[in-house]
Amino acid sequence: MSKVPPAVEAWIRKAENDFKNIRANLASAEPAWDTVCFHAQQAAEKHLKAYLVLQGDIPPRTHDLGLLLRLAKDFDAALDALNTDCDFLTDYAVEARYPDVIEPDETAARASVAAAERIRDAIRQRLPC
Repeated sequence: MSKVPPAVEAWIRKAENDFKNIRANLASAEPAWDTVCFHAQQAAEKHLKAYLVLQGDIPPRTHDLGLLLRLAKDFDAALDALNTDCDFLTDYAVEARYPDVIEPDETAARASVAAAERIRDAIRQRLPC
């Protein structure tokens, strides 16, 4: 990512740390599914914010992936393809951290990771080499 501005690289690095946490959790004997979902949401959020920074915007302090995606679509309407993934992941930013609000299972956690990976891939395709 040599042509990527440092501020964008910083967001990507933070997002990749979330993926590291996901991989470590999935490798454990008893994965914490809520934590996997939380880090998937965080990774997606940070990738979307990286894209906004790349466009010269200051991303809002929000966990609402739908809002971040709407802002990103101002620069690339094709990102609309990520709408379902963003909607799916948004609730895991806060609600998954509290008992009895959302208790995701393995299926939800693995779906969260897949959604975050699709968002990461879409954003990475739009970064300068």
